[in-house]
Formats: sequence, C-alpha cells, structure tokens
Amino acid sequence: MKKLFLVGAVALFGALSAQTGFKLGAHVGLPVGDYSDVSSFTIGVDGSYLWPVAADFNLGVATGFSTYFPTSDFKDLGAKNLNLVPVAASGQYRFTPQFSLGVDLGYGFLFSDGESDGGFYFQPKAAYHFGPSEVNLSYAGVSQDGATLSSINLGYAYSFGK
Repeated sequence: MKKLFLVGAVALFGALSAQTGFKLGAHVGLPVGDYSDVSSFTIGVDGSYLWPVAADFNLGVATGFSTYFPTSDFKDLGAKNLNLVPVAASGQYRFTPQFSLGVDLGYGFLFSDGESDGGFYFQPKAAYHFGPSEVNLSYAGVSQDGATLSSINLGYAYSFGK
C-alpha cells in the first residue's frame, strides 16, 4: 500500500510540474467584520493549480494556510492563534494580460488550540500580473452559524512554468 501511495504521489507531482498553472504565494491581511476586535492581523501562504478552459478563463483548485493572530487584550486572556486551511475550487478571468478577477469557493477548516471547526469559504480577488508574478487584493472569509471570519488581504504569487 505504501508503494502504491508513493507511485501515485510521484505521478501526481510529475503531472503538476509538467503543466503551466501552478501558483505559490503569500499574503498579509487585516481582519474585518465579526472578528475584527478579536484578531489584529493575518499572514499566510497560498497554492493553486489552474487549467485553461477558454482563452481568458481558467478553473482549478486552491488551498493554503493562514493564521489569525489575537489582539493583545485577547492574548492576555489566553486566546490562541486561529488557523485556516481552505480547500476550494478556483476560477480566474483575465480581462487584459495584466489584470484579472477571480474567486475561490469551498470549505475552510478552522483550527485553534486542539479544537477544529469550519464553514463555507469564499475569496474574491483582483490581480495585477507582471511576467510570471502577480500582486493581488482579496477579501477572504469563512461563514459559519451567522458569523464570518474575514479579512482584506494583500498578496503576491508566482506562477511556475509560464
């Protein structure tokens, strides 16, 4: 079974590296909305793989890891960092070679101090592309039970193989 898993992982890595839509990036952000008084800022890493569907439209998958840091008031009360791992479908439309709009939709897993939860994940974004790089502005959120953990983010991503 371990050999089968290893062969599958090598085949998947080979298929991904042979394509042109793999992106890695990082972001910083400010929490807004329901949790803006609890969290002071967020940082994270992002990864996605997009396949061309039409001339200017790509679809794929996205994931990442973000940490929301508690404000000093809540940290003094024992609050821990809140971690987010999204698993989402991703779409991107390029209006020009330099400008695109996109959205990620899926499920966001939330982890903090040994407990886990989650909810509907969404992230609309606008990006400016230059060469294989992009700078993007996004609004990311996880909605659950009428409350939303959300942030406005500034990010950078690099596309491999383009």
